[in-house]
Amino acid sequence: MVSTTAVKRALTALATRTDTATRPYVAVIDEAEAARTDLRRAAGFVDSVGLDRLSEAVATAERDGDEAAAERGRASLAAYRAFREAATDGE
Repeated sequence: MVSTTAVKRALTALATRTDTATRPYVAVIDEAEAARTDLRRAAGFVDSVGLDRLSEAVATAERDGDEAAAERGRASLAAYRAFREAATDGE
């Protein structure tokens, strides 16, 4: 299981690294996509990164013309919104 602290630490490291070709918005989208497969990891992503930052990453991907990353980000946003709706459906 991945802790929220571990997710925060990994994303911070990815966002501040200068020795990688991975753009920060791609790192956010990659983590959002990967976290969807595990409920705890998904909750940690939403708690530590948030859907607003994922939305910003999608917008940046679109501005940079990275349609593949933008599409993956949009798919992740839709999944997280569906998770949220399912979680609050009984309320």
